[in-house]
Amino acid sequence: MLRRTTVAAAALLAAGALLFSACTGGASPSPTSTGGSPDPDASIAVRLVAEPGNLDIRETAGAALDQILIDNVYQGLVSRTPDQEIVDTLASSHEVSADGLTYTFTLREGVTFHNGEPLTPADVVWSLQQVKDNAAYRDSEHLARVSSIAANGQDIVLTLSEPDSTLLWNLTGRAGLVLKEGDTTDRKTKANGTGPYVLADWKQGDSITLKRNDAYWGEKAKAAEVVLDFIPDTQAALSGALAGELDVLTGFDANLKDQVEANGDFALVLGKSTDKGVLAMNSTQGPLADKRVRQAIRQAIDKESIVGALGAGQTLYGPIPELDPGYEDLEWTAPFDPDAAKKLLAEAGAEDITLNLTIPSFYGSTVSQILVSNLHDVGITLKVDNVEFPTWISDVYTNKDYELSFVLHTEARDFENWANPDYYFTYDNPKVQDLYAQSTRAADPDTSADLLKQAARIVAEDQAADWLYNGASVVAVGTDITGFPSVNVNERMNLADLAKSQS
Repeated sequence: MLRRTTVAAAALLAAGALLFSACTGGASPSPTSTGGSPDPDASIAVRLVAEPGNLDIRETAGAALDQILIDNVYQGLVSRTPDQEIVDTLASSHEVSADGLTYTFTLREGVTFHNGEPLTPADVVWSLQQVKDNAAYRDSEHLARVSSIAANGQDIVLTLSEPDSTLLWNLTGRAGLVLKEGDTTDRKTKANGTGPYVLADWKQGDSITLKRNDAYWGEKAKAAEVVLDFIPDTQAALSGALAGELDVLTGFDANLKDQVEANGDFALVLGKSTDKGVLAMNSTQGPLADKRVRQAIRQAIDKESIVGALGAGQTLYGPIPELDPGYEDLEWTAPFDPDAAKKLLAEAGAEDITLNLTIPSFYGSTVSQILVSNLHDVGITLKVDNVEFPTWISDVYTNKDYELSFVLHTEARDFENWANPDYYFTYDNPKVQDLYAQSTRAADPDTSADLLKQAARIVAEDQAADWLYNGASVVAVGTDITGFPSVNVNERMNLADLAKSQS
């Protein structure tokens, strides 16, 4: 749930309650919608788990910013659907040359920013060039193979030094967002985009309000206003919903289905996601430097029990989830087998060892309790260190000062972390790095996916970490609400179709 090569602080937070796993696909309204025509004047209250530290989406880490701002306030030439399909947005069309070295985007006409200024080709060129030239900007490295960015009338032409199969995908994220050249908006507290919603108000510590952009170039948002309420505690969110104060609860607990649905005003919606519950293992020193110990840990963990305890989900045995290219079931690399785990520990001379698990305190105890029990069964004592998130950032992510660590990674297509030896995973395999580089240069998507599959298989065979579950988007949606997305909600949350029935 960390953004590729940079930490996504609020991404961890936004995943919040550890209750995400695959169940149904596609963006969908509440399955029990009461119907009725949408109220164009409706104000819809949506619970989010995490609040961003500031709103500067270029320089500030955190999936909370992606959830709130991308698609809703800021847009790029292209975007992606919840099902991971790439679609034209500020571009009316795009073409890729046969050699994969030239990308041509035709810019829509008649688009204006929220401050009323027109969108021009120069704005696009400036926006992309700024990201490419500033290493401090999030995802700057994703434009590394772009050698030139130029405007030719309404066409924006990107010329590459070599093919990059990830470019279009990366342009759907932060690397591709289009801002107004010369804009003096303080991006830490305000925003000036082209999206269907205008950032109207941010009450820090409480909520962010988005208002419909009546000058929007495309189909207008269906709700007049969306209020994003930051409520970390799930029980408090449940109480707010039952009291009629909230219309949608993201990051919800699937085990509370009966409670939230009791009065018929809400329905629990489960959607697929790319959330990956990752048990990172620092292999640079100590017992975890031995592959046999890492494999023993993996084989000691009952993933079915974790999924069952979370109330939703599916098992995962490798670094690529089902929604992403290159996925395959890698259970064979470390099937649940406590007896085999004990034998591996004996072979490694690592019987009766003690390991420390560092975990952000907002995750609760569900996963850590299961890990403590499972590892105890094979002779490993696990000490759990619940820390505040800034401490986790400093100790684990930055300084790599940890043995085991658990966080939820929400970012789609983030395999590159396993090809980055400087990432906090501490995994360094030149073969994996080469396969990943080959995959990004492949012009054919099937070839690229096959190379990723080969690389992921090596990571799993190396026992580089453990993948405890593939999470789901767990959302409680009011029965008078339609159009709320259900797939990958912890990463992106397009609210343009969100609507509330007239009472």
